[in-house]
Amino acid sequence: MKKLIVFAFIGFLAQLIDGALGMAYGVTSSSLLLAFSIAPAVASASVHLSEVVTTAASGVAHIKFGNVDKGMVMKLIIPGSIGAFLGATFLSNIPGELAKPYVSIFLLLLGIYVLIRFLFKYKPMAGKNKSTLTRKQSIPLGFIAGFMDATGGGGWGPIATPVLLSKNEMSVRKVVGTVDTSEFAIALSASVGFFISLGWSEVNWFWVTALIIGGIIAAPIAAWLVRKVHPQLMGVLVGGFIIFVNARTLFTTWMDNTNIYPYLYGIILLVWLSAVIFTAGNILKKKTSTVFSNQKVENLID
Repeated sequence: MKKLIVFAFIGFLAQLIDGALGMAYGVTSSSLLLAFSIAPAVASASVHLSEVVTTAASGVAHIKFGNVDKGMVMKLIIPGSIGAFLGATFLSNIPGELAKPYVSIFLLLLGIYVLIRFLFKYKPMAGKNKSTLTRKQSIPLGFIAGFMDATGGGGWGPIATPVLLSKNEMSVRKVVGTVDTSEFAIALSASVGFFISLGWSEVNWFWVTALIIGGIIAAPIAAWLVRKVHPQLMGVLVGGFIIFVNARTLFTTWMDNTNIYPYLYGIILLVWLSAVIFTAGNILKKKTSTVFSNQKVENLID
């Protein structure tokens, strides 16, 4: 019973982060499962199988709250599913760790761009709030993100979310909801691939069930939360999270001196926290200014 609660909490935490920021279910849950000395391949298979249910629940919640660009979902799921299946089966013996740091550099730069854009160059969305990403552009994006998701222990959200955010057509909540909803197909394809390569016997259904329970509880909360948080603040949160996750990958890959990790993480968190406080302060000032302006107009009318 104690283990069930622990693993359910892991699923809850992972889905809450993923559903609110559009990434990190695989990274969060896989990392925590590995901390319990679970084999990487088994942990990845268990996470992807639980994602089939949690992403379905998350997708339904995001659709209900109007957070999804359905056209973009359809563009991403086919190449993403193919990439996830290939990554989990034919290429499962090739270490995804080799490419991971180079992908992380690209994502880190994207994260910095997203953070700066929402921190200093944010403009309220106008127009139809739909991505202009073409089908030709969505094919490599979906394939690479799906492939990295299956081979690297997570990658659909960390790759798809910042790329869509770097294009200035969709609001943050639409990007998060679209990426989260499309992830159902990627998780399903990866699970099929893992079953073919590992077999059913390797999956621990206790872990899977516990992760699912926690994820289902968190899914509607995250979908509601992403709608309530101011889009500029959400963009800063997402950008900072992208930087933190990918910086961690680069540190653990290329830095042997683990003693400096806390200082580096501390600097990143301090800058991120400062950006969040600065953004929240600006949002509050604008709201206060709007309230005073409306009051002046009302007084003049009276």
